[in-house]
Amino acid sequence: MRRSRLAAYVTSLLLAVGFALTGAAAAQASPLAAATGYVALGDSYSSGVGAGSYISSSGDCDRSTKAYPYLWQAAHAPSSFSFMACSGARTTDVLNNQLGTLTTSTGLVSITIGGNDAGFADVMTTCVLQSDSACLSRIATAKAYVDSTLPGQLDKVYSAITAKAPSARVIVLGYPRFYKLGTFCLGLSGTKRSAINGAADYIDVAIAKRAADHGFTFGDVRTTFSGHEICSASSWLHSVSWLNIGESYHPTAAGQSGGYLPVLAGAA
Repeated sequence: MRRSRLAAYVTSLLLAVGFALTGAAAAQASPLAAATGYVALGDSYSSGVGAGSYISSSGDCDRSTKAYPYLWQAAHAPSSFSFMACSGARTTDVLNNQLGTLTTSTGLVSITIGGNDAGFADVMTTCVLQSDSACLSRIATAKAYVDSTLPGQLDKVYSAITAKAPSARVIVLGYPRFYKLGTFCLGLSGTKRSAINGAADYIDVAIAKRAADHGFTFGDVRTTFSGHEICSASSWLHSVSWLNIGESYHPTAAGQSGGYLPVLAGAA
């Protein structure tokens, strides 16, 4: 009786192991498991503007070897890596110029997009050079765009990514708050700094909602940048850079490695 029970147990165990191995083989053959390439899309926050060490062949796109996509691929060695993010990119630029390397073999996609559509550069220029009221007015215009137009533009981008890379895990990363509040800081008024932070929160909420509706993962970098905003003792963001104005209000190399990379790594 004991022997028959043991034989039955061993038989059940072997069947379970065989089923597990069969399932594992099937999983390995699935498009999702086979999809291992990484494609990095988006704007200057993904290309690495502000981090230095720009890849000469990237031209005005200013792709950096210190940007979070480059750092992630160096650490994880995906089967292929396509660095398509470009400084100044809007949603239309992603649709027209950045999706060509997406395939059914793409396993991971990362993207930051939407800030330029909402007028990021003009908002910051207005707030730096003009009055509090002008700054608040320009931010209100940007928020109106985020409400009325940006969701539809993001839907176009996200739908196109899914169509071209149906097996990919898509990580949509947001934007950090720019300023540490409640501390003495030369430059912009407290009113402006608070309004700019509020605008960052506003667009992040909108982007997160669209990402979730498409089944994508939203990577919130506001937590990792907390304590490293402009006006903090250890800022990971450039303030106004008069020697290289294009790097103003972009992450430093430390912001890419300490602010963005951990969020991508945790979500991927």
